[in-house]
Amino acid sequence: MFYHVYLWLVGWERQGYAPESPLFRATLAMLLAFFFVWALGPRVIRLLVRMKIGDRPEFDHEQLNRLAKGKENTPTMGGVLIAIAIALTVLLLADLNNFYIRLGLFCLVWLTVLGGIDDWLKLTFKRRGGTRDGLRLWEKLVFQVALGALLAVFIYRFGEGSAVHARYHDLNAVYSPDYCKLILPFYKYPLSLPWWLFSIITVIVIAGTSNAVNLTDGMDGLASGCMVLTAIAFMVFAVVVGSYEYAQSLLFPHILYADELAILCGAVVGACLGFLWYNAYPALVFMGDTGALPLGGLMGYVAVVTRLELMLFIVGGVFVIEAASVLLQIFHYKATGRRIFRCAPLHHHFHLGGLTETQVVMRFWLLAALFAAFALATIKLR
Repeated sequence: MFYHVYLWLVGWERQGYAPESPLFRATLAMLLAFFFVWALGPRVIRLLVRMKIGDRPEFDHEQLNRLAKGKENTPTMGGVLIAIAIALTVLLLADLNNFYIRLGLFCLVWLTVLGGIDDWLKLTFKRRGGTRDGLRLWEKLVFQVALGALLAVFIYRFGEGSAVHARYHDLNAVYSPDYCKLILPFYKYPLSLPWWLFSIITVIVIAGTSNAVNLTDGMDGLASGCMVLTAIAFMVFAVVVGSYEYAQSLLFPHILYADELAILCGAVVGACLGFLWYNAYPALVFMGDTGALPLGGLMGYVAVVTRLELMLFIVGGVFVIEAASVLLQIFHYKATGRRIFRCAPLHHHFHLGGLTETQVVMRFWLLAALFAAFALATIKLR
């Protein structure tokens, strides 16, 4: 909204002023989203406490249950703070005529509602003495796969229209008929994808990233801190691929209009930093699936739009490791009857090994920073 008011004041002709720069507005988005979460946090936490929306950590491990005893009744579903802050910030600072921004807001709402239903079912069943642990895995996957399929169709069709528009404006050197590409780390020539393979990759990335962040959200500040670093990296990537000059000089394909997603990434950074104000150890509130599912889904969505799905494996290395530890534990236990880790996801393994929760979280943050830095370095290594 502010962006459109600004354009109305200076005239709709682009003047090249700072407020029109996606990177400048992304920086403002960090500050504004942080302020929204910081200001609304105490009120939302009090509301969650009054509604008795408290977490009851339960694990299939007696020692882990003892370690998590002090977290009982800490309010959860705090992810609604993150979702509100991201939505408000994007509505105020982004170009709402941008198709990718509107699709990003759609993704945010879809996964926030899905996560909220999961958290609510989990809490109400436990409150009534039931044993159901929220939505079943297949139930969540149905909605995540459906979202991924919808996003794949819209992104692909919009990319098709953008390619036609680009060729009309003599940008055929940037856009070829194979406008749907996959950027490979360390390799300067992107791969062209058929529509069906692009759709499969989109579904896997959206569902996989959403669930990976959810698995990582098991310690105070762990998921939100790692998400800050991931979103910063993709904020830079969005600016690079969305700018003709940057993309050409750094040998990236130019994705028309993708630079506006930097504002969405900036809003994610600010919202997660604001949430850390209340979620750092000892946490006053947990994000729950209400926050973890949309955060992961948004990063997967940005990766798909910028054609950096493979780069997401590097940037989000901590999330990949956490998800992989769960899969390895399950498959190895079914095959041999023995566990590889003391408990999965991996952060519980180190916690049970004698490290304090703060030590585990800080070391995972350091790993996330290294992964993000390495991913950014690959820009010049291609």
